[in-house]
Order: sequence, then structure tokens, then C-alpha cells
Amino acid sequence: MKKRRKRTIGSVKSELLEKAREAALSAIQIFNSPQTVFKSETFIVLMVIAWTYMLHAYYRSKGIEYRHYKQGPKNRIFERTRKGGPYRYWELKACLKCDESPIDPDTTNNLLFLIGLRHEIEHQMTRSLDNYLSGRYQACALNFNHYMKDLFGDKYGMDDHLAFSIQFMSLSDEQIIGPKPEEEIPERLRAYITEFDDTLTSEQYNSERYSIRLIFQRKLVNHVGQADKVIEFVNPRSEIVNQDKTYIVKKEVERAKFLAKDIVAKVQEAGFTKFKVYPEHVKMWQEEDARNPVKDYGVKISGNWYWYKSWLRRCLELCENAGDRYR
Repeated sequence: MKKRRKRTIGSVKSELLEKAREAALSAIQIFNSPQTVFKSETFIVLMVIAWTYMLHAYYRSKGIEYRHYKQGPKNRIFERTRKGGPYRYWELKACLKCDESPIDPDTTNNLLFLIGLRHEIEHQMTRSLDNYLSGRYQACALNFNHYMKDLFGDKYGMDDHLAFSIQFMSLSDEQIIGPKPEEEIPERLRAYITEFDDTLTSEQYNSERYSIRLIFQRKLVNHVGQADKVIEFVNPRSEIVNQDKTYIVKKEVERAKFLAKDIVAKVQEAGFTKFKVYPEHVKMWQEEDARNPVKDYGVKISGNWYWYKSWLRRCLELCENAGDRYR
């Protein structure tokens, strides 16, 4: 009887990377498909699988044990699935928590958010998430492509596949700006999104590794052949944003949210040290009727009121107009 040959590290690593790449490509293809209804759910599940296989390949190549085990008196006791099945390998969250994880903190935040979101949407269906969180999905895909190339070489890149799907109609203002998708998302999901975002610093929340936020420039040309690209990506800090105000549209489907204490803290940082939560802030929003949904200054989530940046700007404006009253 022939002895079964032990598979080498290289062969297992290659297989894991092939599976990781295929899972990621499937996630992108399904998300871009106009016939797919469960885009968010399917994308997240497949991308979690892709990242898990990719990190398993990395840990295997580095000789890092990525199986669950308990340390016995002398040897490790590896955990198995039910009825003495295969070994239990690390899930994605365990891979990210490993001290030797090669993934940067902002990318880790993106993945931890999606893992938590997957648990929240297991028993709920809402198509609004597809547009509302598209920036985080896009970041997840771009981050995956970056680390596949950075850790294993350019041949594993997916640059040719990370493109926008073809649209069969021109983009309307509602498609670009959106009809306030927050109102269509179940309260439990909105609460999860807000609670997770509140754990992040401003720098972490605004990182392109956590969520992609784009500015599109409409490109007008004079001669045939000049319009080579449908969309040109413009850095928000570039000079073109200030030079050409006519044909630039910013798609911002996610808005930062602040509790009253956060609004007050930022106003105080601006020099208005006498501005307190009570009675100054309370009196101000009451006089301005700021919680009126028509004014779009904030949103109520799970019984708590959260303010948008537009209300922060209004508070600063009112404090400035009040002279030394709040200084």
C-alpha cells in the first residue's frame, strides 16, 4: 500500500490563495450583477471567506499555527469539528486578532465592521444597505487586492476585475445623491452602524481603508477620442475641486453622527467655552426647531438623537453671531 504523501506548505498555500481569489472575484461579480437581489449579504459572506483563506495562506507561509487548540500538560490538543472531524481553523476575527497579523488597523476596522454586520443581517432583508454602505464594500475589495499583491506578489492582483458595472441609463440626481437611505434601513441595523462608528476616531472613520468616498468629475471634451474614460477619479484635496465647481458631484451616502456632548465639545474647542449641553445647547436646538426632520439636522436611532455636521456648523454660526455670550 502506498503511503499518502504529505502535502507541502507551498501546495496548500497556492490552493488557499486560489480559493481566496475566486471567492473575492465571485463577490465582486455578484454585487455588480443587476439580477442579484441579496447583494450585501452575498458580498460579505464571500469576502469574509476570501480574507480568511488569504490570511490562512499567509500564516502557513510564515509557520504560524492557525488552528484552534488548548495547551495540555505536554502537548497541544487541537480542536476538531463535531464527531472527530477536521481541525478547527481560525475564523477571520481570530486571524485579525493575531499579534502577527499583517493587516493595518483601518483595514481591520473595515473587516470587523462587515463581520458584525453579517451577524446583524442574517435574519433581516434590506436592499438599502447596498448603496448606503457601498463605500465600505468597495474599500474591502480594494484592500483585499492590495494585500494579495503586497503579501504574495502582483500575479495575484485583481486590478482588471475591480471596475464599475455598465449602466443602461444615465445617472439621475437621486441615484447620485440618494433619497436618504437611512430612513429605509431597519433601526437595529442603523443602531449597529452608529455604535460601531462611534468606537472609531475621526481619522479612523475617514480612512480610505475603512470606507471609500469619491468625487466624480464630469469630463467635457472637444474632439472625438478624448473621452477615454467614463469616470475620472479626483482627489478631494486636489486643485481641480476648487477650480471647477460646475461639474463635480460628491456622493456621500454615509454621514458622520454626533451625540449632543460631542457637538458641545467641538463648539467649545472653537473657543465658545461657555456653551454647555444644558441649557445652552438644548435651548438652541429648541429655538431652531432643529429636530424637525425637514431641516435634516439629525436622526433618531434606537431612542437616541444623533446630530449631523450640518447642525454643528449651525451651532458655530449662531455662537459666532452671539458675540461674547458663549466665549
